[in-house]
Amino acid sequence: MLYQQRKYLQFLSKASNQHGVHSPFVYLLITKCFYKKTDKNLWKNFLNIKQQLLDNKKEIKVTDFGAGSKIFKSNNRKVSKIVKVAGISNKKATLLIKIIAYFKPKKILEIGTSLGLGTSAIKTGNNSAKILTLEGCPETSKVAQELFDKNNFTTTKIITGDFSKTLSTVTQNEEFDCIYFDGNHTKKATLNYFEECIKKVHNNSFFIFDDIYWNKEMQDSWETIKNHTKVTVTIDLFYFGIVFFRKEQAKEHFKIRV
Repeated sequence: MLYQQRKYLQFLSKASNQHGVHSPFVYLLITKCFYKKTDKNLWKNFLNIKQQLLDNKKEIKVTDFGAGSKIFKSNNRKVSKIVKVAGISNKKATLLIKIIAYFKPKKILEIGTSLGLGTSAIKTGNNSAKILTLEGCPETSKVAQELFDKNNFTTTKIITGDFSKTLSTVTQNEEFDCIYFDGNHTKKATLNYFEECIKKVHNNSFFIFDDIYWNKEMQDSWETIKNHTKVTVTIDLFYFGIVFFRKEQAKEHFKIRV
């Protein structure tokens, strides 16, 4: 936690707002998306779904394939507790809803479903989107599926299994408008997922990476991703790192306060 706090202070010292941004694409993204007020109805809808998970007192056994939890000491965890301490924060959910609502991607891949709260933010941002979401843990996957069924997420599909096996199967025949990376927070896994997914991007695709300041490994991953030859524009929001592949854009990196 101290690592992230220190990095946040460093981030604030370098980050800016829309002033001084000369790219029309990025300027509009900042002013019409990041700094735009969240639609009250969308936010109310998300909070209603979140409350359903907060009301779920069921205890499940979590199988963790990633970097592990910084908070939980046991794999036996209450659903409500997971949501409170490890679920997507309201700050990040707000940003995710606004980003998805702004770009309106039709085909979305999420790597790391967990209990389905992040998926719900994506769905809230664009209800008509077709979402394919990958989860490693069978128990959390079941909870997410119940949540999706209850809220009529008919265009959302979960694939359960180790990402090292399920991701390559998914990307083999699919092309995505948006990919949200919220799974294994290690450098090796993150870069492997990135390399696998970049094969199936088009000019207007974009990636969203969660927790780019989770640890030094994630920061190193982010720097490697920024320097990839196919990447043109990146936006560091601290909470998320967003990557674009627009060939008409000059390669540029931004740190934006939100």
